[in-house]
Amino acid sequence: MGLGFEMKYIKGFRRLPALDFRFRFFLTAFFLFFSLVSYSQVTASADTTAIKIGEQFTYEIQVETDTTAQVIFPEGQTFMPLELVEALPTDSVINQDKLNLIKKYALTQFDSGIYTLPRQLVDINGKQYFTDSIQVEVRTVAVDTTKQKMYEIKSLAEVEKNLGNWWKWLLFAIVVLAVIGGLLYWFVFREKPLTEDEKIALLPPYDRALMELKKLDESKYLIKSEYKEYYSELTNIVRSYLEEDVHVSALESTTEELIVKMEALRDTGSLKIDDDTIKQFKNVLQAADLVKFAKSIPENSLIDRDRKTVEQIVVKTKEALPEPTEEELMQQEEYVEELKQKKKQKRIKYAIASGVAVLLVAGGVSTYLFGFSNVKDTVFGHPVKSLLEKEWLGSAYGYPAIYLETPEILKRETEVEDGAHIGTDSHQVFSYGNMYKGFFIQVSASTYKKEADFDGKKAIDAAVSQIEAAGAKNMIVKDEELVTPTGKKGSKVFGTLKIEDPEAKKERNAEYVILSFVQNGGFQQVIMVFDEGDRYADEIVNRITNSIDFKTES
Repeated sequence: MGLGFEMKYIKGFRRLPALDFRFRFFLTAFFLFFSLVSYSQVTASADTTAIKIGEQFTYEIQVETDTTAQVIFPEGQTFMPLELVEALPTDSVINQDKLNLIKKYALTQFDSGIYTLPRQLVDINGKQYFTDSIQVEVRTVAVDTTKQKMYEIKSLAEVEKNLGNWWKWLLFAIVVLAVIGGLLYWFVFREKPLTEDEKIALLPPYDRALMELKKLDESKYLIKSEYKEYYSELTNIVRSYLEEDVHVSALESTTEELIVKMEALRDTGSLKIDDDTIKQFKNVLQAADLVKFAKSIPENSLIDRDRKTVEQIVVKTKEALPEPTEEELMQQEEYVEELKQKKKQKRIKYAIASGVAVLLVAGGVSTYLFGFSNVKDTVFGHPVKSLLEKEWLGSAYGYPAIYLETPEILKRETEVEDGAHIGTDSHQVFSYGNMYKGFFIQVSASTYKKEADFDGKKAIDAAVSQIEAAGAKNMIVKDEELVTPTGKKGSKVFGTLKIEDPEAKKERNAEYVILSFVQNGGFQQVIMVFDEGDRYADEIVNRITNSIDFKTES
């Protein structure tokens, strides 16, 4: 028995070293593993939970982590409904292999009530940590109304809208009107000096005939041996005079017909002219016929004689005519006035033609440089183009705030749907326009009831359902990931739809874009609806999308 006990003791003694080695190896591996895993702890506190209106209190976030960790504290107005006054510098304390960081913020509120300071996001090595929410009571300040007068809160004041680039269009209109006005003045209203032909045309028939005969003497027909042209001009002068002053159709009559008409006037006493004058006139007309139709070449003496004969015929015919009646004088004045009116109408036609030519040239050049659609929309107007060319305004909307730039400031909607079905708590909505015409934009910002209960896909589906509830049909839905120029990731749902305006009873072919983000512990969404194929709307969508951010100045 003693021997057996000794053997057990010896066997047990021999196994202890092996067991001790495995145990030590296990402990070493265990502590080595946990030393490699980073450890972080985030806590938050406030130096007080009850303040007076406008009083500041200190909100403090403490982070305990490894010395090599990268920590990003909240920035900007992420403490709403409380307001950030100042973000103090970060304090750091190294305790052995741990780093303690302390970040303090000065916060305040200017309305009384009980407010919930929301959970704050702290990023440690890319991993998100949220602080606990804290309730803060903002108390009113007792005021002695017997010494301090009380006043009603003033209503919101309308701010005068910026007219954008209106001065460019005004300058363009002034230039165009100045050009058209100059053309009208030059061609219509300006009293131009009369040309020699116009002066002759305004003379009485007798004076005009003598003036034209004198002008014929100064011509070069005879020098160039253009006898046919000379005699044609000579006979046309006397025929035109007889037609205007004697009122006989002379221009379209043959020689024989005209002589017969002259003799008839003489026989009836309407024209007191002798037979010799008629005979001389007949000789001139016959000589002219020979030159014009038989190509006869007259002698110089005959040309001089015919020239003098025509002048004598004009003079004797004038003397043979009775004194003009008052009616005839009126007709003469009417004739002169008619000539002036014709001249004025001619100038107006020239002015209109010149104005049209200027507009066509300006339109052609503008179309070549800027395109037909752009010129058409600029001249006749385009509501979405006007939005695009306005002075854009940037603003932060809702909580957690989403910042974006828009051509018009969005207005808060008073009636907002409950977001319980998508796991959101507070829900703020801002919008401009409507879905049935023009450009519609809606921005919403929501907070989670519980982060674990929030479903982003349901939130996006709810936005699509909202558009369908407004009357949309035949919706085509596409989706893709989105990264804004500011580096914020989100999702983009877009496509086409048909929607009927309930008032105008008119169906609209439209496009829509839904941008969704999960930032700063909340859910933000932008919905845009616009006419299908509207390139100005596409530019607005891109500009709004590129301006989206989630950091605003304190």
